[in-house]
This record gives sequence, structure tokens and C-alpha cells, in this order.
Amino acid sequence: MLPSPLLVLCTFAVPLAAFPLKGIGRRGVLALLPPILVACRSSAALATTDVEKKPTFRRVPLTQYIAALGDPDSSSGTGADRWGLWVDDPGPRGVRLGAYENSLVKTGGRAQAGWEFDASAWWLEEHGLIMPGPDPLPRKRYDRDSGVTLPYRRYLVTGGRDVTTVLTVQADGRWQLDKGTLYDVTHLPCRSARYTPAADAGSCTPAQADRAQFPVKPGTPMPPVGTCFKQDYAVLFVVGIEG
Repeated sequence: MLPSPLLVLCTFAVPLAAFPLKGIGRRGVLALLPPILVACRSSAALATTDVEKKPTFRRVPLTQYIAALGDPDSSSGTGADRWGLWVDDPGPRGVRLGAYENSLVKTGGRAQAGWEFDASAWWLEEHGLIMPGPDPLPRKRYDRDSGVTLPYRRYLVTGGRDVTTVLTVQADGRWQLDKGTLYDVTHLPCRSARYTPAADAGSCTPAQADRAQFPVKPGTPMPPVGTCFKQDYAVLFVVGIEG
């Protein structure tokens, strides 16, 4: 395997004591060196520092929840720009399917817990609760030390089973797990799906859901609802956030 260009350059940076130049002094010798050799040492030091620097995570006081899309057998992928984040458990703020008419329709879509029902894209969980949709998953991080907004964000995630690992999401939607697969960090009992009207298929409302299909068994898809288009999401527990 060929050495990196940085390594090749650094092999020429011999100690100053090796120069048999009398009367010039160390500063004079340094001035004679090509600028690239001086820059080489600084670059190598910076690279080493950057590699050795490990992320530190602050534990969140209450578990947060990521709604993720992707191949369950993959440890990396794209599309995190379509993921969501619940900073609070959406379940306790949900509305039962049987209460849809009285608790959402007659209130103009405002739930008792204060969130607004979106008829064009609504969410169900495994017990048949209509719940608030998540916010977009933050994919950037402000670094206080440098004052720079970094184009990625790291989360400490788990599925509540064997694997707890670092999830890195990039500003462009790429994502990667340090260990395991998306399935390994999915909390199987938590099921969630987003329902939207299918093209030219008429209405799509929670009133069309079959309540007999709830609760949903862990790891199984959410039930279809009428002519709605359904998108299942994996649910990841967030136990720490970098910074």
C-alpha cells in the first residue's frame, strides 16, 4: 500500500540538527527549507489532533425519538433529510381513533394536548393513537469552541436491546451508525406510520382506520387505512446528543 502524500512529505522533514551549516543559526536553516516542509509538520499535528478527538455526548433528561427510514439491514445510507424527531413522547399526547370526531374534527384539528392535526399527513402509533408529527431531524451542530456550524450532528441511539451506538447524520441526508444496523437500534414495540392521501384516491382520514387491527405486534408493519398511502418508520431511542 502506498503511503499518504502527507507521510511522504513528512519523511523529508529532517531534524534541524542534521544540517552542517555553520554561522547560519537555526532560524537561518528554517528559512532555507521549502515552505511545504514547515507546513507539513503543522498539518500532521492538526490531523493527529482531529483523529484523536472523540465526540462527547450530553445525556438527554427524557428519551427522545427518531422516526427513521432506511434498509433495516444497513448501517449507513441516505434520506435522513426525511427523518423526524420527537423531543417528547408523542404517545401520551395522542388521540384515540374512536375519539377522532369529537377530539379533532369538532375542535378544528386542535388536540387537547395543544398540537395541530394535519389532515394532509397524519401519524398513527401501535396502539391506534393519532399522534403529533415529528419535527425535522436536526442535521447540523453549532460548535461553541470554533463558532462554526458543522454540517453534521451525532446522536447516541439505541433500540433498547443489545446495541447502543453513535448515529451521525449529515446535512445532505447521509447517515451512518458506528456499530450495528438500523434494525439493531430500532425499538421494535414502537410502531409508527405516516398516512397521506394517495393520488386521485379521494379522502384519507383516521375515521377509515379499522380499530380491530390495533394494537400492532412488535416488529410488524402498521395497518393500511382506506385508500391512504402509508409510510412505515422505524423508531430509535435517543439517549444522548453531541455537544
